[in-house]
Amino acid sequence: MEFFIRAYKNYANFNGRDTRQQYWMFYLFYVIALIVLSLIDGLIGTDGALAVLFTLASILPSITSATRRLHDTDKSGWWQLVLLIPFIGGIVVIILLAKEGTPSENQFGSNPLGQN
Repeated sequence: MEFFIRAYKNYANFNGRDTRQQYWMFYLFYVIALIVLSLIDGLIGTDGALAVLFTLASILPSITSATRRLHDTDKSGWWQLVLLIPFIGGIVVIILLAKEGTPSENQFGSNPLGQN
């Protein structure tokens, strides 16, 4: 849960690096929250309004978190634009996000795990 809250606190911070755990735990809690809000929407009959509002509120934190994750792999956050390529773009970005980070300092900062 701390990774999820951390991503929202750093919603405008495109600098630095995030570990795989930080990114994927944020994404896991995002998906869980989205499922819960969708269920609540269905129960109270709001036609998905809560889920849509949550998704809109999460756009910037998810972009910045993915950018910091890409920085850990020594890639620019602009690599997210590959998502605009149908099907193949999503696969490429998932591979980059799942890739192990550089073990030492790179152009985006020091190793967030503190290892060299």
